[in-house]
Amino acid sequence: LLEKGAAYRCFCGSHRLESLRAEAAAQGRPPMYDRRCLHLSQQQIDEKLRVGEPYTIRFIAPNPADPGSADVAQFYDIVHESMRFRGPAGFDDAVLLKSDGLPTYHLANVVDDHFMRITHVLRGEEWLISTPKHRALFKAFGWPVPQYAHLPLLMNSDGSKLSKRNRDGPLQGYIDAGYLPSAVVNYTALLGWHPGSGDKELYELAELEQAFSLGGLSRSKSAVSRDRLDWLNKQHLQKAVSSDSAQSRDLAAIAASEIDQHVPGFSRLPDATDTALRTLRMCSDRLTFTRDLFDTAPYLFANPDLGTEEAEKTIAKVPLETRTHLLQAAIAQLKTMAGPDPASATGDEVASKRWSGFAKDMALAASASASSNSDTLAQKPVPKSHAMMMLRFALTGQSTGPKIPELLEFFDSRETISRLERAVQKIVAESLQ
Repeated sequence: LLEKGAAYRCFCGSHRLESLRAEAAAQGRPPMYDRRCLHLSQQQIDEKLRVGEPYTIRFIAPNPADPGSADVAQFYDIVHESMRFRGPAGFDDAVLLKSDGLPTYHLANVVDDHFMRITHVLRGEEWLISTPKHRALFKAFGWPVPQYAHLPLLMNSDGSKLSKRNRDGPLQGYIDAGYLPSAVVNYTALLGWHPGSGDKELYELAELEQAFSLGGLSRSKSAVSRDRLDWLNKQHLQKAVSSDSAQSRDLAAIAASEIDQHVPGFSRLPDATDTALRTLRMCSDRLTFTRDLFDTAPYLFANPDLGTEEAEKTIAKVPLETRTHLLQAAIAQLKTMAGPDPASATGDEVASKRWSGFAKDMALAASASASSNSDTLAQKPVPKSHAMMMLRFALTGQSTGPKIPELLEFFDSRETISRLERAVQKIVAESLQ
């Protein structure tokens, strides 16, 4: 560039440059170097070099008013389309080489892009103002100018700019917090980009590779929303655990170690990973992270608390005189049938088929039992819904959760009977108070 006359040595020290900046600020104009050193004679330059005076190398920025330089200030951006810079902004004589011999970003960026054969530059829109400089540098070197796409900035929910200097949202932090990599990729792809058709939001990486196009980039700034990321993570987690893949078992192993915090030693059980995977699948529609599993369904790992308001709400609609009849009918049924083998469970469909008539039979048996003690009850058959409520109460102590057939399939008959008997004891004890 020096040989071409497209750059020059600047010997101005920091004191003079600071004075120029202060003067520009006082006059309300942007700071620009006054090109004092551009007009030094060769003799003056040689003398300064001889005595070892430090210098920088500045680029001679083209004048946008010059017809030959018009295309530097006016260009097409893939996101912002036609761009035109007026006035001096972006056309100061930028320092390319600092006095310590190190290149500045402007020089390193252009040289690096050229030798890496970059055809498209995608970067944050804060670099729009520097694009005329970079285009001018490419032209000064005689190199082809790449296409530019300046992307909208990411913002915090309060409207402030997301910044690595403030440690806003480092990527590893999301992974450490339990977000799945696929969910983070999905989420970040949708920040400032839209596929352009339909309302599809859930993408795997391979789908993004097919769907992505520069034409889908937006000019609007995007706010980083944890709520939306949480929703996407929930969807990706649900999809991952429902598959028979290495990832599903990896997630189950993580969940097993997290359950250890509540049930010490759980992860050391021979079937810990299998059990964790089954419970993840049962509860996946209510989980955002694997660590939510125990808090969402603690009854899958320990006896439920039947003394809470939540537990009482579960059976509020079941008449007091019917409750023990229903539980005892369930116990009797279980003792006469082969206990389900948890290892044989293959999903909701199998569980529904195996236990489809259990609650109905339980209700019929309870009606028969009650009829021998009460003419009133005999006239009103016990509804199946009451049987379902009592099963949910005894097995979980909660009003919502996995489907009853899934719960019956999950627990072996011995555990189910134990929980039913425990519930009977509680109801009987309360009736005697």
